[in-house]
Amino acid sequence: QVQLVESGVGLVQAGGSLRLSCAASGSMFRRNVMGWYRQAPGKQRELVATITRGGMTNYAHSVRGRFTISRDNAKNTSYLQMNSLRPEDTAVYYCSVTNEAGQWEHWGQGTQVTVSS
Repeated sequence: QVQLVESGVGLVQAGGSLRLSCAASGSMFRRNVMGWYRQAPGKQRELVATITRGGMTNYAHSVRGRFTISRDNAKNTSYLQMNSLRPEDTAVYYCSVTNEAGQWEHWGQGTQVTVSS
């Protein structure tokens, strides 16, 4: 069974930075994609960033240039470095990992990020 444990709960002022981590354990598809989603109150969950095992990245337009996703394959851990944070980045952030079918099957418990203006 795959478990994803997130860390990096934070309250930060606008313009500040925060780093989230997601440690995965258990039996996972080796060539998985790791990603981060977020869900703000009253809104649908949205994709923030993804990274393949080989390091190819993709970002939502709203975070491009401010957020950086990375991963350490040896540690099965992904990171989301968030800079120049804005109040609209306030959300619960979830990490996820794909299965062999490319579906986002495994999810973390979510971590709250609050950006004050």
